[in-house]
Amino acid sequence: MNILAIFAHPDDEIGCIATLKKHAARGDAVMLAWTTFGELASQFGDATHAQVQHTRAEHGRAVAEMVGASYRFFDFGDSRMTASRDEALAVARLYCEFKPDAIITWDDFNRHPDHRATARVAFDAVTLARIPKIVNEGQSQPLEAHRKPVTFYQFPAAESGRPIVHVDVSETFEVAQAVRQFYADFYKWEWSADDFRSSRAAWGQAVGVKYAERFTIQR
Repeated sequence: MNILAIFAHPDDEIGCIATLKKHAARGDAVMLAWTTFGELASQFGDATHAQVQHTRAEHGRAVAEMVGASYRFFDFGDSRMTASRDEALAVARLYCEFKPDAIITWDDFNRHPDHRATARVAFDAVTLARIPKIVNEGQSQPLEAHRKPVTFYQFPAAESGRPIVHVDVSETFEVAQAVRQFYADFYKWEWSADDFRSSRAAWGQAVGVKYAERFTIQR
């Protein structure tokens, strides 16, 4: 399988890291993608956009290495996303290249506009990627449309009313902990490792495993 996780800002992916690692460990192709560089984070102060891009690219490289994934950044602008056709088309072209069987992203109801926009763009891109005349607009090298069925997973939101699936990540949870700690050291989070562990343990307990991650699903 080819598994693509696409989020708005580096660190958004923490909620699915152990799932991604589980797929990578079994030999699936895994890709992490971000629609922005998260350049408005206060930790960057007055750093230039180029400096932020460099730091974020290093974050992406480090996390992808821990997971066993490839990675990609778009530069749609932190808190500037509009869920436009152009944004969806850029993501659709990535689908044509990577050909995902499953996509993981944000929910549709999150308070952050970039999170909602990323979910919308990721979903719209599934249809755009199926249409050769769309994905090849203005392209010098033709792309092969990605027409096979894609299962779409999102972080759970009560408002969606969609069924929740649990993934047993007991064997790969340590990687999720390592990624959380990587970002916690950079951001100086107060969100503790114990709190993180407790939430995943509670999700696991609901389905009889040690640790779990959760997603809503639509096909």
